Amino acid sequence: MKNNQIELQPASYDIWDSKYRLKDSNGLPIDHNIEDTLIRVAKALAEVEPTRQEYWYEQFLGAMMSGAIPAGRILSNAGASQYKSNTSLINCTVSGKIDDSMDSILSVLHDAGMTLKSGCGIGYEFSTLRPKGAYVAGAGAYTSGPLSFMDIYDKMCATVSSAGGRRGAQMATFDIRHPDVIEFIKAKREDGRLRQFNLSLLITNEFMKAVKEDQPWNLIFPLNEQGQVYRTVNARNLWNLIMESTYDYAEPGFILIDEVNGMNNNWFCEEIRATNPCGEVPLPPHGSCLLGSIDLTRFISQPFSNRVRFDWDSYRKVIRVFTRMLDNVVEISGLPLPEQRLELERKRRHGMGYFGLGSAFVMMNLKYGDETSIQFTKEVTKALAIEGYRTGLALAKEKGAAPIMREEFEVNGQMQKGKVLHSQSQYMQRIRDVDSSLVDELRVVGCRFTHHSSIAPTGTIALSLGNNASNGIEPSFSHHYFRNVIKPGKKTKEQVPVFSKEALLFGQEPYPSSFITANEVTPKQHIDIQAAAQYWIDASISKTVNVATDYPLEDFKGLYQYAYEKGLKGCATFRFNPTRFQGVLVNESDLKNTTYQFTLDDGSQVVVSGHEQIEYDGEIHSAANLFDSLKEGLYGKY
Repeated sequence: MKNNQIELQPASYDIWDSKYRLKDSNGLPIDHNIEDTLIRVAKALAEVEPTRQEYWYEQFLGAMMSGAIPAGRILSNAGASQYKSNTSLINCTVSGKIDDSMDSILSVLHDAGMTLKSGCGIGYEFSTLRPKGAYVAGAGAYTSGPLSFMDIYDKMCATVSSAGGRRGAQMATFDIRHPDVIEFIKAKREDGRLRQFNLSLLITNEFMKAVKEDQPWNLIFPLNEQGQVYRTVNARNLWNLIMESTYDYAEPGFILIDEVNGMNNNWFCEEIRATNPCGEVPLPPHGSCLLGSIDLTRFISQPFSNRVRFDWDSYRKVIRVFTRMLDNVVEISGLPLPEQRLELERKRRHGMGYFGLGSAFVMMNLKYGDETSIQFTKEVTKALAIEGYRTGLALAKEKGAAPIMREEFEVNGQMQKGKVLHSQSQYMQRIRDVDSSLVDELRVVGCRFTHHSSIAPTGTIALSLGNNASNGIEPSFSHHYFRNVIKPGKKTKEQVPVFSKEALLFGQEPYPSSFITANEVTPKQHIDIQAAAQYWIDASISKTVNVATDYPLEDFKGLYQYAYEKGLKGCATFRFNPTRFQGVLVNESDLKNTTYQFTLDDGSQVVVSGHEQIEYDGEIHSAANLFDSLKEGLYGKY
């Protein structure tokens, strides 16, 4: 067994086959196996190199074989232009600013449609639009408000994604000061509404202070010092409404926007107001998230034993090679809009992260959230950061710094180069604390990119090429569970059994005490691990804090205050609430313990457990998935 690699389980193979395996127009495979997929990607990225292409092809392939896994769009589309000429290698973007006019709303809608068509997800800020009931002088009428326009974007995304065969992904952010903020908080309580969106609030330090001090809170528009006060609410009451909605519906998310902008490496030229759909990359207008993740389980030797070891030298080498790989994607991004390409080429930001952290803890006999696991998280993330910026300096010397590094910006009445201002960011001072000479050189030479790191959810790459190593920074969801997947021709989602990578490696039960899962980690331990990693991540982290169904609401509210105090850029929680929705991942015990009531055509009612199989409309469905698809109006539309 090499690098903790074992034969892929069926669910992992199916994901690779359906999402990343290159096929021709007749559905016949061009990639005959996973190695073919990696060879195709390595060749495409090595062809960007001006010299020594064969050498870099071998280096890139070796890094991927050792656990450097580019994000899904790169795996799917790199080297595939002969078969898919209009697809992008970028996972997600942020739209241009939506100005408060019909022309801008429809223009951004068009650009978003073209972006989704190319395979990219997209994020937007909608609190730039005037509130419901405001007078529009040019039309002589009253506006229906931001939420009504979000409905239009939602329908567009559903249409484009169904036509393209891949579910569209969107994020809507909304300012906590906007007069329609309460409607935004409650938007997803309506069955079937805004299901193509993740929703997140832009939370300010000022609001957190008002909540703590139980102060009044003005809802204004426009969102500036001259904004009109539409109404005033109690900050703590608004906070309670957010918490109750998140407790019951897992949304809206929580973006601490002042922390995002305060820690931004491009603080001197950007105001960030939106993120990609999973929140791990805060971006300026037209920004892109170019992603890749390293499988941490591949660097562990003699797992589960008292001789277990993490190979730091191999890990650092993979970081260096992978950084060069991701930087090469900029030249062949395939982004559909010129504004997107210009933004990416000017700053060359990318987001390298890792997955399998929870699985690595288990394999190293650590418990997720204890002090030893926190220290390992700090060290493994710090290595990612330091090696990344050392490579960024080397690439700048070899190929040139990002164009923004050579531009001049006025700050405090003085004109200064981008490379100087970049080196002065709050984040880069953390790099300076470890290697001051590195930051001194970056100040003179500039860096190849403005941002290097981000931790994405990695759901399908961890499941497929990672053989279900734990997602991103998460613990394993369960060591045996069901995944709800969309299968061609099926009218509801299908449940597929899955095992964690550590369970496959260890063998049969009983498992050691280190084999804990997401629901066995306390919420504060989840946040502690996220905070340990965030210190060294220059973008952000997609992380879900799992909360038990019976977790008290008052304690739940404290989690978000704790996240704020720990310096996180955002926080998302998930509390299993079977009456509201079915997630992608489902525990068998949750299914068995949850009942669903169906009303038949004759008015009679049938009550069944979520795990039971039901014949309906000529197909066999799990009761939970059938109930959910009928409730959401998605039956037969997958």
